[in-house]
This record gives sequence, structure tokens and C-alpha cells, in this order.
Amino acid sequence: MTTRDTAIELFRQRFGGDPEYVIRAPGRVNLIGEHTDYNDGFVLPMAIEQGTWLALSSSGDRTVQLSSDGHDDAVFSLDALTSGGGGWAEYIKGVAWSLGTADSSGWNGAFATDIPIGAGLSSSAAIEIAGMLAFTAVSGSDWDPVQAALDAQRVENEWIGVSSGIMDQLIVATAQEHHATLIDCRSLEMSPTRMPDDIAVVILDTGTRRTLVGSGYDDRRRACERAASAADVPALRDLTTPDLDNLSSMLDETTFRRARHVITENERTIQAARALDTDDIRRFGELVNESHASLRDDFEVSSPALDLMVEIASRTGGCIGARMTGGGFGGCAVAFVERSQVDAFVEEVTRKYRGTATNEPMAYVTSAAGAASIEGT
Repeated sequence: MTTRDTAIELFRQRFGGDPEYVIRAPGRVNLIGEHTDYNDGFVLPMAIEQGTWLALSSSGDRTVQLSSDGHDDAVFSLDALTSGGGGWAEYIKGVAWSLGTADSSGWNGAFATDIPIGAGLSSSAAIEIAGMLAFTAVSGSDWDPVQAALDAQRVENEWIGVSSGIMDQLIVATAQEHHATLIDCRSLEMSPTRMPDDIAVVILDTGTRRTLVGSGYDDRRRACERAASAADVPALRDLTTPDLDNLSSMLDETTFRRARHVITENERTIQAARALDTDDIRRFGELVNESHASLRDDFEVSSPALDLMVEIASRTGGCIGARMTGGGFGGCAVAFVERSQVDAFVEEVTRKYRGTATNEPMAYVTSAAGAASIEGT
């Protein structure tokens, strides 16, 4: 049974009858450009084939009732939105709050997903954008994907309490099939770049998990803000590598290394998009490898499990480049592999990781998917 079928069947069991709408919202993997989005910088993500499915129908009242495969049911009123309680349903409550659903109908919905939770593949953004589409469907309003992404970011920042940037929600809402997208996180300008047909994207799940709330994420963000303030610029995006010499005299060593990662990562990201556009895959791989080293040594958001996975992947035949992906502290790496060698690559990497680490690895060979969408049943 597909994930889509699971959502529909769960809806039938929980609410009776068939849903009016079925929504798919993809996960995402960031190819390069990590911790640059909240610095007004550049990122290069793509949506992935793994996604969250939501089967729903209007409830006819002001109540939202939710079921999820593998999680407890939840219910809330649009007239009494309060944060708290935790759990996955907080994202949908936050969506309702962010949209200001004064004139919206409630709905009954059933979720199913094949995005690994907590792996850094934007499972939360997929839920948020699916919820945005659900309220759009039952209210009959127009769909504005960029505005939906901004509204969903507000959910993360103000309702959930994660100081994240715009990347995750924006790529989930706007992705183009077969393409990664270079996003300018200040202007929200998007430049799609086609992924090479002969290169496979392999997501390597270390089996470790992290949480952004209460982790070192906010510490890194505050360090970036201190560095930008010291340099008297709006954000680190406004600095380039020639500025590093002067910056080093203004900052303590740790804050300087945080800033150096962001400044060099922005430049790597722009160069990586250019390398894809010109089919310079070797250069793309070099930039990916440099990104991981910077995240490990300067930004210090990697982990022993991520470093091990990247090291094994980098030494395995067919690998063009590999790096941790996502916020860090656990989760997934991403490797770019010659498609003709992908099966052997996956077998060897998972076998060697399993032989060294205590966590069970998973590998997902994926392609660039399209944006979240809504369909009738």
C-alpha cells in the first residue's frame, strides 16, 4: 500500500466515506547551503520523492479533527487556539493561528508520511504546507505558495519556537520536478537548476536524531547575529571572504568560525549552482565536500555518526561528494553518486556503517520532486 493509499484508508476508517481532497507535500533535502537561510543567504535545496499525504474533507463546523498513521488523534476548535501540548498536531494548530481562519471551515484529516521524522528532511515543513493547502481547499481561497511558505515559517518561529529560516517551507511549496532551486533567502528570488540525469541523490540516514528546540541551533543563530552586528551589516550575507581578515579582529574565536562558515558557505552555494548549470560535476562534488568540513569544523553542527557516514560515503566507488544535510547534530547525510554505481554504493556504505556504528542506517535513493499539491479524489 502506498503512503497515499494509507492516508485515504485511515480517513475512511476514522471518519467514514471517502475524502474530498488528497494533498501531497514533499520532504526536502538541501544539496548545499546550510545555516545560511536565516543569515539572508543562499541555499540549494530540492524536494524529494518521500512526502506527507493528507486525506481530508470539510467538517462543516469550526472543529479540526486529525488522525495520523502511528500517532494519537487530535482535535481542536478554530475558535479556541492555544499553543501547548506538543506533538505533531501543534503544527496544524499553528497553521490555523498563522492564517487567521476567522471565516474558514474546519476539516477532518488523516495523515500518512514516508519522510523519516527528525532526520533533517523537513517533515515539519511538509505537515505545515499540507495544512496550508487543507485550509485553502475547504475555504475555496486562492493558493499563493510563497505567501504560504512565509506563513508556515511564522508557525515555526512564533508557534513552535524554532528560529528557522524560510528554506524548508519555500522549497516544499514551490519546487519544480527534476530541478533543485537556488534560493536567495533575502529577496526570495528562485533560480531552478536541472539535476543531471546520470547523478543519483542518495540520502543516508545515520539512525540518530536531534531536536532543534533546545539544541545548539539558537546558539549558532545568535553567534551569527553578533558577528553581523560587529561588522555593521544587516546580515552575514552582506560579507564576502575578503572581509574575513577584518572580521577576525572584531570577534572571539568561536564567533569568528561561525561567521566564516556562513560567509564561505554562501559563496560555495552560488558556485555549486553554477557547476550544476555547466555540468561541472567534479567541481560540484568538491564544493559539497568543503561544505561538510566547514559544518564540522567551523559551525560545529555535525556529529560522530554524520562524520562517519560522510567518510564512508566519500571513500566508496561512484561517490562524487557527500556532506551532512539539515540542521545537524544528527539525522542524515546526502551523497551524490554516479547512477550506474548507485546500487553497489548503497550496499557498501550501509554495510560498512553498520559494522562500525551502533545505529541502524537507512538509504533513500531519490529524485527531485515537484511542489506540494492538492487533488480531488
